[in-house]
Amino acid sequence: MLKKYFLLFLVSTTLIFAVTKEEIEPHMVKKVNEVLSILKSKELNKEAKSQQIISKMDPIFDYTLMARLSLGKEWNTLSNDKREEFTSLFTEVLKKSYLNKLDLYTNQEIKFLGTQEPKSNRIIVNTVLVGEKENFDINYKFYQKAKDEWKIYDINLLGVSIIQTYRQQFAGFLKDKSFDDLLKNLNSKK
Repeated sequence: MLKKYFLLFLVSTTLIFAVTKEEIEPHMVKKVNEVLSILKSKELNKEAKSQQIISKMDPIFDYTLMARLSLGKEWNTLSNDKREEFTSLFTEVLKKSYLNKLDLYTNQEIKFLGTQEPKSNRIIVNTVLVGEKENFDINYKFYQKAKDEWKIYDINLLGVSIIQTYRQQFAGFLKDKSFDDLLKNLNSKK
């Protein structure tokens, strides 16, 4: 289980600025290597590594879309204030989850396997994390937010979507509890 959390952390720490569809994979390669370099650094403590990695990952993720997708239909019932509060808490919890996995890094390598284009405004970058004993498939899902601006909205890790995982958790929680209870729960995890 710890390996899965580390993988999720590692694959979620990449950055792409406004690029064309054709430039996504080369930029991913470059930024993954930068993140791996940060993780390997002996000069940085965990907090400094965390700060540098967060600065690299923030621009590439569409946290608002991820929050909306993870909440599902419940999103449509919320006021703008509640949406903003949920997005903020969700983002903090997601980042904390990544950063708590820093100590699990042990010099793994990521290989890029190419891209798929399931729709004209969707790109999937396929990678594999090469471990000592086993390999892990990781697929980054991008969507085109604007002309030449692509953002990650989901990651499939070992065939499991992080967004669908959160959606199932939140739906289960909301079956017998209120949305405000969910906010309190997320607040306690940040």
